[in-house]
Amino acid sequence: MSQRKSAGGGLSKAVQEERAAGLQKILVFQQNNSAESKIKGIIRYGEDLFALEIMSIDACLLPVIDDTKKYLPCEIRADVVLDFLKHPDLSHDLAVACRDRKIPVVASGKKVRVKGVLTPPT
Repeated sequence: MSQRKSAGGGLSKAVQEERAAGLQKILVFQQNNSAESKIKGIIRYGEDLFALEIMSIDACLLPVIDDTKKYLPCEIRADVVLDFLKHPDLSHDLAVACRDRKIPVVASGKKVRVKGVLTPPT
C-alpha cells in the first residue's frame, strides 16, 4: 500500500503509477491526528489494495473560518475521501469541493448535509 503526505498539486509519477496498477486512491483528511486509528486499520487490513494519501491539518483554528482555501488543497484527486476533520467549516467546504468533482465522501458521525456525502453513525 502506498502512503504519502501531500498538499495537493499535479499528478505525481507515483500517482500515475498507482492508477496504472489499479489501486483505489483514498484521500484522508484529519485534524490533530483524529484519523490515526482508521489509517492504521486501512494499512493493516487493506492488503495493498489502496493508495493512501493523508492530509493533516494541525493548526490552531478559529471557531469560524470564512475562507478555508488556506487549509484545503486546490485540487482533490481521489476515488474516495474520508473526512475526519473536527472543524465544521472545513468539513462543509471539503464536501462541496468533492461534490463538485463527483468524489464520494465518507464523514462518519457528522451532520454534513451536502449531496454525495455519506454520514454513517459512529
